Amino acid sequence: MLEGLRNRGLQAGQRLEFIPFDPASKRSEARFVQGDQVARVLKGAVPVLAELTGNTRAVEDAEQLAGQGMRVLAVAKGFGDELKLVGLLGLADPPRPDSPSLIERLQQLGVRILMVTGDSAPTAQAVARQLGLGERVGSREALESAEALMQRDAFAGLYPEDKFRLVQTLQGAGHVVGMTGDGVNDAPALKQAQVGIAVESATDVAKAAASLVLTTPGLSGIVAAVEEGRRIYQRMLSYTLNKIVKTLEIGLFLGLGLLVFGVFVTTPKLVLLLFFTNDLVTMSLASDRVGFSKEPDRWDIRKLMGAALVLAVGWLVFSFSAFWVGREVLHLNLPQLQTLVFLLLVFDSQATVYIVRERSFFWRSRPSSWLLVGSLFDLGLVVALAGLGWLMTPIPLNMILGLLVAVLAYMFLLDGVKVWLFRRLNLR
Repeated sequence: MLEGLRNRGLQAGQRLEFIPFDPASKRSEARFVQGDQVARVLKGAVPVLAELTGNTRAVEDAEQLAGQGMRVLAVAKGFGDELKLVGLLGLADPPRPDSPSLIERLQQLGVRILMVTGDSAPTAQAVARQLGLGERVGSREALESAEALMQRDAFAGLYPEDKFRLVQTLQGAGHVVGMTGDGVNDAPALKQAQVGIAVESATDVAKAAASLVLTTPGLSGIVAAVEEGRRIYQRMLSYTLNKIVKTLEIGLFLGLGLLVFGVFVTTPKLVLLLFFTNDLVTMSLASDRVGFSKEPDRWDIRKLMGAALVLAVGWLVFSFSAFWVGREVLHLNLPQLQTLVFLLLVFDSQATVYIVRERSFFWRSRPSSWLLVGSLFDLGLVVALAGLGWLMTPIPLNMILGLLVAVLAYMFLLDGVKVWLFRRLNLR
């Protein structure tokens, strides 16, 4: 603009004073020396300057520009209290071409998206329409109720404190809130949200307040973060289910075995070895190959414990049956029975990992290479130890392989129970 003035042979007068933009008055002002007078130049919201200058038509013209998605500012000039509207500035900041598709992808993942802006309602409505969000634009008055918030697609005319209040209102209704911003005025809301996201071009203050900083332009990083976060949740869910099932099964089997049969069903040394073999495979779950759910995930401890208890009871039935067969049918002595129980607990612990890692039938997805290698190593190690009699009393190889086949067969049965149970409890 200054270059244009110079090209036309015009010069701005000496500036005497500058009043920065004030959110309360919605305008900024500068005073210049023009001849022997002091001129006032104002820039700000169209309704404010239209009222100061008495130019009502400016509001209609601004709404037409705002309907095209422009942020409209008015410019007025005058001396003393006599001001005249000299023009409108339409500032276009169109959405990135990939924004509509990325927003659609987030909506497909069950993320409810609200656009929040300080611009006017017509501008917000036009931009929301371009993004595919809808045309239901709310104002500051709708921030008091989470129910009213969820009935809007965008909010216009908000101050920085309104964004903070919006986040708090949604959190108070039990929603997990993510907030995206780039400016200093977004920092309080970014800090308050469970997931504050600063875009790649954000100010340092916004990045410091956020919990996630995008390193590439656009919103593609948000989609990637949602998908990866849900993969992490799936791994954590598998680990937790596996840990609870094993803890319940092993604890109850060892305790009830002593009460029912009057003997220790295995030795302390073999229990210690069992923990080492279990942990090797359990750690591999951290790198397992998993998918992600199409809806937001939430921890439900009651459902989690219920599912784990059913699976643990299923393995307990099998474990006590195998112990009875070993003692009453195969007539194994106590040291051999303790070796059999050790192998049984190792085998069904391996089976539990593969059952709980998949929400559908366990063969629907391929485990990671580390998980497969860990399982093969564990199984080969314990079969060798039991067959050669290292650290335990040996039992025949055909008995070891028979037990392994029986565990695999029972694994298919228990996996079917798991699929039915997970669907009933809506565990994804």
